[in-house]
Amino acid sequence: MAVLPSGLWRIAQVTFGVPLTKNVDIGRGQLPGRLPLEIYVVVLSIIAEGLAFLAVGLVTTWGEVWPRWVPFLAGKRVRPLSAIIPAALGAVALTATWTMTLLLSLQGRALDGRESGGSGWRGSLIHDVGELGWRAWVFVTAYLPLLAWGPLLAAVTYAYAVRRKAFK
Repeated sequence: MAVLPSGLWRIAQVTFGVPLTKNVDIGRGQLPGRLPLEIYVVVLSIIAEGLAFLAVGLVTTWGEVWPRWVPFLAGKRVRPLSAIIPAALGAVALTATWTMTLLLSLQGRALDGRESGGSGWRGSLIHDVGELGWRAWVFVTAYLPLLAWGPLLAAVTYAYAVRRKAFK
């Protein structure tokens, strides 16, 4: 659930042309010209949702026995570390990424450290929320749950490890 709001907001932005900022073209960034922005955003959202859905395996039986639809592995037991290691690495990466994103946004910087529309408080996302109205509020509301994605994944990974007695 932490990932869905941001995906819906991204898709709404490209589908309905809802810009985050007033009278500003956010551009295409580093996206190759041959890849339509709409396709990129939908694929990005689907991949994020798919990765988030993998956490369900940590709390259901298909985290213990491979589901029958998985070729060559169907019905075999899942080795605990084959689920714990990627999930733990993902939790660390997500926590670091979204924490850094928040901290840089509060400073008015992009992920690469460049200024993103101003300096310090005046160029920060918090300042933009007051200036940009509903668009910024929806953006913040949609992306704020991503801060919880990493810690929540860490929690279910730990619970999975305890349940599977991975560290005897």
